[in-house]
Amino acid sequence: MKKNIGVVPAVYPMPVLIVAAYDKDGKTNAMNVAWGQICDDDKIILFIGEGKKTWLNIMESKAFTVAIADKAHMAEADYLGIATGNKVSDKFARTGLHESKSDLVNAPVIEEFPLTMECEFLELAKTEYISGIVGKIVNVKAEENVLDEKGKVDPVKLQAIMFDQFRNGYYMTGEHAGQAWNAGIPIVKK
Repeated sequence: MKKNIGVVPAVYPMPVLIVAAYDKDGKTNAMNVAWGQICDDDKIILFIGEGKKTWLNIMESKAFTVAIADKAHMAEADYLGIATGNKVSDKFARTGLHESKSDLVNAPVIEEFPLTMECEFLELAKTEYISGIVGKIVNVKAEENVLDEKGKVDPVKLQAIMFDQFRNGYYMTGEHAGQAWNAGIPIVKK
C-alpha cells in the first residue's frame, strides 16, 4: 500500500552535472547542478538560480561546459555544490581541479571529469514558474577509458554519480537492467 509522504522532489536519479563558465576576466567558476536534463538531441537545459556566479558568467560569456561528475571526484563535485562563487573568490582553485579552454566554445573544460559537453548559450527559458538556461551541445569530449569497443560511452566505466533528493546521497550507475526500445516489444506484439 502506498503512503502519502507530502510534496517532495521525487525524481530519481538526478544527474550530478558540473557546469563551468568564464567570468568577464576569463576566470573559471564551476557549480554542481542536479536540476538539468537533455531536452533535444543537441540541447540541454539547466535550472540554475538566477544571480548565482555561474549563471552570471553564462549570461556574460554566452558559453559553458557541462561535465558528468564521477565517483573518483565526488568530493570536488560536492564542494562545487556547497561553496558559492559569489562569496568564495577562489572556489574553483580550492578544488585542485585543472581546466583548459575549449577549442569550440568560450568556456573551460575541467580535465578530471571523464565526459564533458561543450555548449553555446541559446536562451534563457523563463516563465512565471521556471527559469532554465538552454544550451546547444556543439561537442562532447570523453576520456578513452570510459568508451566501449565501439567508441560509445559505457555507463559502468563512466562511474557517474547521481544525486538522491530523498536523503541527499550520491549513488553510482551500475547494472544493465534492459535494452531501451526493446524491453516493451512483447507488450507491443499483444
